[in-house]
Formats: sequence, structure tokens, C-alpha cells
Amino acid sequence: MDLQLLEHRVRVTSIDKSGLWFYTHPIVKLLFLRHRTRCKFFSLTETPEDYTLMLDEEGFADLYLAELPQSDFLHVAENTWRVLNVLSNGIQTGGVTKIAKSVIAPLAEHNVSVLMLSTYQTDYILVREDDLPIVFQTLVGELTIYKEENGELVRLSLGEATNGLKTRSLFHLTLHPVQSPANRFCILTLDRDNLQSISTILLDVLFYSQTSHEDSASQSCESFRFFAFSLIDGYISIVMDTETQKKFPTDLLLTSSSRELWCMVRIGGQPLGFDECGIVAQIAGPLATADISAYYVSTFNFDHALVPEEDIDSVIKLLHEREENKS
Repeated sequence: MDLQLLEHRVRVTSIDKSGLWFYTHPIVKLLFLRHRTRCKFFSLTETPEDYTLMLDEEGFADLYLAELPQSDFLHVAENTWRVLNVLSNGIQTGGVTKIAKSVIAPLAEHNVSVLMLSTYQTDYILVREDDLPIVFQTLVGELTIYKEENGELVRLSLGEATNGLKTRSLFHLTLHPVQSPANRFCILTLDRDNLQSISTILLDVLFYSQTSHEDSASQSCESFRFFAFSLIDGYISIVMDTETQKKFPTDLLLTSSSRELWCMVRIGGQPLGFDECGIVAQIAGPLATADISAYYVSTFNFDHALVPEEDIDSVIKLLHEREENKS
């Protein structure tokens, strides 16, 4: 697989659930009203703790700097992130395990922190803009990396890619606890022309359908509040549990021909932060070795891997063995 460095410069933010009412209207305007100025990279993920919002700099400046009130409810990661898109030559990639050995593990070994966003269409790897030289030096020898110039994909040269390279300290792996909620999830897509048709349902699910037990951040093995919506370069991807899916019209949401369901593994007993490296690698590596597909969604505080329902018991066993071997 090849990679493409996208033009997007992404900001990663968190909105506390108690302060969501501050930001609902601007987010709605961004999604449904601003057709001409709509940002090209938009991802909104709800977890029990908060909402993680990833926006390109145009959307971030338009909304956060101009319209959204500054408050204690809004948290913005310090760095700007660049996006590498996994080019799969028209074949659905199968998630983070397909790039575990060629991309994720080498970056972890070179002390590069990554965020992952798997979608229905592809996988996105977010790295700090300051880390691009070491990212390119690590990957260019094994993979081809492209960027777009004048509407065409141009291959990056090693010399161009490693300009500004800095030395790095050795990588040290920290193993994090995992948990698996009882929900079953679907990974879906939607034709962009039909977005308006589900707008009322989508807004209700995202902003108005919470209940007191769903808001609790202490959920573990019980029903787990998770909903991810992304609109990136015109392509929509949605991750929702099977109960939430019942609220949507079945003829508009599209899934793979296998219609498989997915279980979740959540990584992190405490908020993970952005400086640590190897968080994705510690999950992707064992699953890749076992040839188990996984889609991966990083959020502001935790990481989430989705694996096929029939593989969840094997995955939990693998991860427990990983902890035992480490100890």
C-alpha cells in the first residue's frame, strides 16, 4: 500500500458533554448550512466522557476563533496534525492491522506519536506536523508517499521528505489496560446527497438523545455510548451500535456486502494524552500477527479498536497474553 500526504492541517479538540450546548449550533452550521465553505476534514466522535472534534484549519478558524465562545468546556490539543491517507488501489483496506508492520510499528520505534481514524472508505494516520521529517525518513524507504500538486499525485523524494530532520530518543512501550463493552457496532457509509435526508435523526442522536446512564463515564462492560461521524473530502463514514442504527432508514445507510458486526476494544484506563508513542502499535501488532482485521478510532482521551464480532474472544485472549508476557 502507498500513502498520500493530504493538504489538510488538522486541529484536534474535545468538548465536555456538560458544555455541548455552547457548540451545537456552530457544528450544525458547519455540517448542513455552509455548503461552499464547509471544511474538507470533519470528524466528530462521541464517547461517554466527551466529544472529540477533528477539523482542518479552515474549519477550526471559521468556527472556533470567530464564533464559538471560549470556555472551560473546550480543550484544544497544542499541535497541528498532518494526515496520511492509506491508498489501497480501490480495495477496502481492512483497517489498521493491514498497516501495522509497514507503518504503525516503524513510526512507534522512531518515537512518533500517531492518531488513527479508520473510516468506511480508508484509514487516516495523523501525525504532528513537526514530526513529518522523521515520518518520511522512516517510511519512504519501504513505501511510496505521494502529495498532490496541481491536481496530480507527485511522489515525494527522500531528500525533500527529510528536510529538517531531528534526532529522537529511544522508544519505550507502555502497556495500557483494555476493556470491551457489550455493544455490537456497524461501520456504515452514506451518499453525501442523502445527508440532508437523515439530518434530523443525526442531530437527535448526536446532541439530544442522551440519557443519564449513557452519560456516565464509568461504563465498562455495559452498553457503551459511542458514535463516530466523519465527512472527509466528500466521503461520509459512520460508526454506531446496532440499537442506534434502528433509528435510521435502512435504505439510505450502506454497509459492506457481508453486513458484519463489530465489537470494541477500548484502550486506556486513564486519559492517554498525545505525547506517548506505541499506543496503536500495541493493539495493531498482535492483531496483525493473528490476521484479525481492526478499525481504529483515536479520540482526545482514549483509543478504540473495532474487531469482527466472531474474533472478540480471540482478541481479548491475545491482549491478555500480551500483558502477561510483558510482566
